[in-house]
Amino acid sequence: MAEAPAAGDRAPAFHLADQDGTKVRLSSFKGRKVLVYFYPKADTPGCTTQSCELSAIKDDIGDTAIVGISPDAPEKLKKFDEKYSLGFTLLSDVDHAVAEAYGVWGEKVNYGRKYMGI
Repeated sequence: MAEAPAAGDRAPAFHLADQDGTKVRLSSFKGRKVLVYFYPKADTPGCTTQSCELSAIKDDIGDTAIVGISPDAPEKLKKFDEKYSLGFTLLSDVDHAVAEAYGVWGEKVNYGRKYMGI
């Protein structure tokens, strides 16, 4: 697993499809602050809570863009966005390349079971 970027480091670039299938680059947000968060799977309890809480504060954080990244396909992200009216960019990182670049993809252990994930 790669090291997560340290405070002050340049964020790793990305070029991923959003929930509408449009390719989005980190540089698309040039001049804005960007809150990037990773989650393992859309429409699961923890990920839904996290995403809905971020949606609830989106108007309070000014021009800061919220960008959620998961391994889900764009079609699933669109359903997730529509179901919960999230209203921000969700990106599909099917091959985990961006999650790896940010140091969040790696071996996890849950109830004694090892697996690769966020």
